[in-house]
Amino acid sequence: MQYSALRIADILNVATPIYPDALIDVLLTDSRSLTYPERTLFFALTTPSGDGHRYVAELYRRGVRNFVVRRRPDTADACYTDANFFVVPDVRAALQQLARIHRGKFPSLPVIGITGSRGKTTLKEWLHHLLSSSIHTVRSPRSYNSQIGVPLSLWEITPDAELGIFEAGISEKGEMDALRDMIAPTIGVITNVGIEHADGFASRSDKCDEKIKLFSACQKVVYSVDDPLLAQRAACAIQPERSITVSRLGDNNADIKIHCTINRAESCADIHFDAHHFHLNGNIKIPFTSEAALDNASLAIGTLIAMGMNPSELSERFTSIPNIDTRLNVIEGVNNCILITDHYAADYPSLMSALDFMNRRRTSGQHTTVILPDMETVGTDDVEHMYKNISLLLVKYGIDRIIGIGEEITRHACIFPSGNSRFYTSVADFMAAETPTDFGHSLILVKGAENHNTEQITEMLEARQHETVLEVDLDAMVHNFNIFRAQLKPSTGIVAMVKASGYGAGSYELAKTLQNQGAAYLAVAVADEAMDLRNSGITMPIMVLNPKVTNYHTLFSHMLEPEVYSFDLLHEIIEEGRRYGVKDFPIHIKLDTGMHRLGFIESDIDQLISELKSQDIVTPRSVFSHLAAADCPDMDDYTMEQFTMFERCSSRMKDAFPGMLRHILNSTGITRFPQYQYDMVRLGICLYGIPTLSDGSQNDLQPVSSLYTVVISIKNWSAGTTVGYGRKGVLTRDSRIATIPIGYADGLRRALGCGHSSVWVNGSLCPIIGNICMDICMVDVTDARCEVGDRVEIFGHNINVADIADKLGTIPYEVLSSVSSRVKRIYFRE
Repeated sequence: MQYSALRIADILNVATPIYPDALIDVLLTDSRSLTYPERTLFFALTTPSGDGHRYVAELYRRGVRNFVVRRRPDTADACYTDANFFVVPDVRAALQQLARIHRGKFPSLPVIGITGSRGKTTLKEWLHHLLSSSIHTVRSPRSYNSQIGVPLSLWEITPDAELGIFEAGISEKGEMDALRDMIAPTIGVITNVGIEHADGFASRSDKCDEKIKLFSACQKVVYSVDDPLLAQRAACAIQPERSITVSRLGDNNADIKIHCTINRAESCADIHFDAHHFHLNGNIKIPFTSEAALDNASLAIGTLIAMGMNPSELSERFTSIPNIDTRLNVIEGVNNCILITDHYAADYPSLMSALDFMNRRRTSGQHTTVILPDMETVGTDDVEHMYKNISLLLVKYGIDRIIGIGEEITRHACIFPSGNSRFYTSVADFMAAETPTDFGHSLILVKGAENHNTEQITEMLEARQHETVLEVDLDAMVHNFNIFRAQLKPSTGIVAMVKASGYGAGSYELAKTLQNQGAAYLAVAVADEAMDLRNSGITMPIMVLNPKVTNYHTLFSHMLEPEVYSFDLLHEIIEEGRRYGVKDFPIHIKLDTGMHRLGFIESDIDQLISELKSQDIVTPRSVFSHLAAADCPDMDDYTMEQFTMFERCSSRMKDAFPGMLRHILNSTGITRFPQYQYDMVRLGICLYGIPTLSDGSQNDLQPVSSLYTVVISIKNWSAGTTVGYGRKGVLTRDSRIATIPIGYADGLRRALGCGHSSVWVNGSLCPIIGNICMDICMVDVTDARCEVGDRVEIFGHNINVADIADKLGTIPYEVLSSVSSRVKRIYFRE
């Protein structure tokens, strides 16, 4: 829907805009996601990690003419003469007010509001799948459930919508009121209340109460009584006539009793429901067997009954419920390609978010390909119009090549650009016609949903087929980055350490993410690492910490800024810079304040200043030092001596070179000594989710890298059987032994074998049996629920890298950086 600028000013209670007739139908909160500037209203949000007002000038240059701001630019009258500025006291509140009014335009629209600690997105997508064939539904894109995501979701409501399904997520007390007032749900569902995001609450009971606030005006509320605390808190807040309770554990007082029979041979579950209060009972089947899936199915049954429907009438839709994968994965592709896979949904909103993600990873001049299946047409009255919008969207994003796969999209091939578009009626036809050699030096998006069989395409185009993968959670990296940024002054820059190929995770995707997040610098160990980043399109400043440089042409031509720690190195760089005609090339001066490794000492400062002043080849961009014992409270006296010496030496440097930056804090230092943050800080191991302190001050960090493999074989052996090389694994009982395809050549150290470490399989710790081989190892799964093909965690959310390091007598850095290059890296964002 379109709103005039005049109407928006009225909603926000601000002065009449200069151009009241401007039409707006796109809300934007992230400048990087700009697609239709002439129709966009930008909200300059201020958060702990950034200030949207900084992007007003850039967006104006790109064509945006409508802005919601807390303050007008100083040059608004002179430089933004054709722009509307809606000045409000709180930009986020203005966004929510606009969403609240827009939702209010549809008072008769039934809306399902879903909250809970886990499963919100899956349940939302399942309900959409079950209902969209007969009801035109509008729903939250992906996991848009925050204070900002909810208003953007509600903005998608159109007059033809017959049902809304929206998520509400909270992380601290007091947040649900605003979400409730915007969503105004008529039916509420609470999935569960777990320990996730619990830091903002005094207790799990408080968390329950906050979530239940979403339902204060709901006609019906669906929840499980199998969690005693949730059942007790919900019963206190929700009148019995509004409650629809569900139980899988045989609670006779529940309104709907669920009985599940697992069929592992067919990987499905038969579910019988008995809703005696509603005179309904029946059977459905779902293609999943996990506890989470059974819980979601139970709540879906309850929600359908709350809507006055009989779930049995949708039994066919239940059998085809898709596996919901909200992740956008980035994988190394064949022939220097980068592969992005997105199996979340095949609809316009999902495609738009995937293209936005793709665009942020695109480097200058990089060729782009999008592979599209038949798009979802349920609830779409004009399919041709939908494909026209998709074609226009692809053109807007500058996609070079379009490949359509499916009968429906092929019928509409004439709508797409005629230059470099190709269409196939099936994946089989595509596979017969295309080969990996048809793709090279390209950024490729493979879009689809579970039933499109695009996995075959992914397998053809990915560079590595190893079952063992290192999954790198880019959202977790952003989370960790923002945790530390929130502890710093707005003016303090962050030097993000991506040396050793991003601590084993692979540096390019991490660097791209950090560049987008606004890191001040990247830091690598050697010039070759920096060159790899430059060749991959990273343009931000890069600091090279290697003490010896051999290729100065590379250094100078690609603006790789070296650390300088001695007069010999300084003289060499100046001489080489003179030979290459360099002027004012930035360098970083390292001081030795107590590490006693490398760096200028205090008695060098006068000579250092003199020599730097006497030439114009290089200029000191920063001066820094390393803390030797920041993570040792018992050595704080020594650390304070380092701070004192650094202040003394760096102040003399700063007096001589006023524009020079100063930095001394590492990850631990940021947490323990924020008063010494100076102009920049260096964020290393904590960026990757590994705490350096055990006092709880870094418990909010999330692991970035997780190493997984799969079970490829299971055999039963009797007590006394030996397993592996040297017969080192001796079974003391009748056992089930699984083989997994990971060995010391992949980075699983041999010292972890013979029971010294365990892996995680379906909720159980399973010890490694016998010696670890080069490519495989064996684990005891006797006490675990385990089948061939099941996923195995080596380290990640359940097995801490630090625990593995302790067993090896080393540090987490070594464990992370030891993961072999032959292990496939998958980068993802939700």
